[in-house]
Amino acid sequence: MNNWGETDRPPLPVKFTDISGTSVLITGGGSGIGAALTDGFLSQGARVAFVQRSDGTAFCDEMEAKHNNRPLFIPCDITDIAQLKAAVETASGAHGSVQVLINNAANDTRHATEEVTEEFWRWSSDINLKSYFFACQAVIAGMRARGGGVIINFSSVSYMMGMAGMPIYTASNAAITSLSHSLAREFGGDNIRVNSIAPGLVLTDRQKDLWLTPEGVAEHVAQQCLRQVLVPDDIVGTALFLASGASRMMTGQSLVVDGGLVAP
Repeated sequence: MNNWGETDRPPLPVKFTDISGTSVLITGGGSGIGAALTDGFLSQGARVAFVQRSDGTAFCDEMEAKHNNRPLFIPCDITDIAQLKAAVETASGAHGSVQVLINNAANDTRHATEEVTEEFWRWSSDINLKSYFFACQAVIAGMRARGGGVIINFSSVSYMMGMAGMPIYTASNAAITSLSHSLAREFGGDNIRVNSIAPGLVLTDRQKDLWLTPEGVAEHVAQQCLRQVLVPDDIVGTALFLASGASRMMTGQSLVVDGGLVAP
């Protein structure tokens, strides 16, 4: 255990055999939770593409060495919808039309309500909500043609807790949950399942560099039912389950992974 309370996690004990060979696209798949998702889906034999603005080449090298299965890195600003749609086309051209879309990329930069400008509102909501909608829109036709598909949208427990200091982010996460429910209803007839995952406080390098302290994390963990810190690997199993046939009759659902922080 280190100063943050992190401990090594055992390997995932489950093999989702139907994920092998699946075409998966992950936004923000080269860092934080996204990197853990890329790692996890590669370990199941999926063909993974991921988008992000920063260079993902070194991460791709690492994943290829680990899994003998290289992910496809597609440089993309997800707020540029033309770029985002082009990235979906690139991923589909390389791996076949996207069967599993994971909208993971987000930005939780703190902001005070009275200081928010229209420009900041647009920037934050473009990242945290608009990109989710248009990524979903871009994969629908391909999924329909395949006879079905899976969309997993990442939300957060922050809006459930009424957290202050990032109202646009929390509003966007509440909207993501609602969006997922609506899309599940609209496209269920096409056998397209849409669910969301709402993580709690997950220790990523970004969170530790910008917002968190070991003392603050310890105080937070003391409020959880499970007194362990959450790390990115703790989210992977839930995403794999939702992407696999094990959850074939689950759609329009939001699964909370927070160590028991939010009361049921």
